[in-house]
Amino acid sequence: MPYDNAIIKPLKRKNSPSLGPVAVLMADDKDIRFFCRLLNISEDNFTRLLMSKVYVEDSGKQSLSVAGPFIGAPYAVMLLETLIAWGASKVIFFGMCGAISPEVKIGDIVVPTDSIIDEGTSKHYNADESLRSKPSFLIVEKIKHIFNKNKIEFHDGLIWSTDAIYRETREKLEYYQAKGALAVDMELSALFTVGRFRNVEIGSIFVVSDELSTYEWSPGFREKRFVKTRKIVAEVIKSLCVTL
Repeated sequence: MPYDNAIIKPLKRKNSPSLGPVAVLMADDKDIRFFCRLLNISEDNFTRLLMSKVYVEDSGKQSLSVAGPFIGAPYAVMLLETLIAWGASKVIFFGMCGAISPEVKIGDIVVPTDSIIDEGTSKHYNADESLRSKPSFLIVEKIKHIFNKNKIEFHDGLIWSTDAIYRETREKLEYYQAKGALAVDMELSALFTVGRFRNVEIGSIFVVSDELSTYEWSPGFREKRFVKTRKIVAEVIKSLCVTL
C-alpha cells in the first residue's frame, strides 16, 4: 500500500505476522482475554506491537487478528496503521463510551453511525471539513442485522470523540447534546477518518461504561450489567467476523 510522502511508515518486518483481512481492535485487556478464549487463541500466542499485543487465529487460508489494549486517538491510529500494513482491510473497533444522551444508560450497546471530530489526529489525514467521519456502511448494516436477529437492543447514532477527557465541560456536553450525540469516546472519529484515508472498512460497537448526561459523572465500570453486556458484544463480534 502506498504511504504517499510520509517519512515514517508502519513496517512489516520479517517476524511480523501476515494478517487476514479481518481485524478486531479492542481497547480493554479484559475484553481481549475473553475474546481470545471464545476463539480458542492461547494468551501466550501473540506478537508485540508498540505497547500492545496482536493475537492471530488461523482459519484455513485466512486469519482473524485481535489487537489492543490502547487509549486515545493517536495511539489507536498507530495500531490501526500497522494492522493495515500487515494485511488488515476490515476492522471492528470494540470500546467503551460515556453516555451524554439521557436516553443512554450504563450497560447499553451503542452502534456508531457517525462521529464528531474533536481530537487532533484526524486533521493529519485530510479530515472532512464538516468535522465528521463515518464508518463503513456495509459493516454497520451487518452489525445491526446480527443484533436485530438475536433480539439484542442497541442505540445507533452520533458519537463525539475528544482527546481531553478532563475538559468535558458542561458547556461542551450541552453543545454536543444539542447536535444529537449519544455518547463520547476518545478514538472513534480518528479511526473512521484513517479508514477512509487508507480505503479500509471500519465499524464499531460500544458498551456504555459511564454517564455524564446530568452533568455529574456517574461511573459504572463495576456494574454487573456493564460486565455482562461486554461479553454479549464479544459473542456478537465473533459472529460478525465470520460474515466479513
